[in-house]
Amino acid sequence: MLYIDTPRWPAHGRLWAHLISDVSVAELHAFAELIGARRRAFERDHYDVSTDGARIAVWLGARQVTSREIVERLVAAGLRRPRHLSASRSPS
Repeated sequence: MLYIDTPRWPAHGRLWAHLISDVSVAELHAFAELIGARRRAFERDHYDVSTDGARIAVWLGARQVTSREIVERLVAAGLRRPRHLSASRSPS
């Protein structure tokens, strides 16, 4: 299933939402491509999607949930990728 929260994060003169999958990153990439999201909008475990993209995502079946539910569903699915775990670390 795909989930999206309400666009409320401002950047670049727009409001942005988070789009996730609780199934797989492959499902997320395929759906993001379908709604026209660019691959550079992918950040570790979600896509940043503009208000227009969010409307399209909901129209195509993404379930609108709260921001808290976004994180809870990623964690429950084992797909959460926190920034501190995603950063490359140099060997000591």
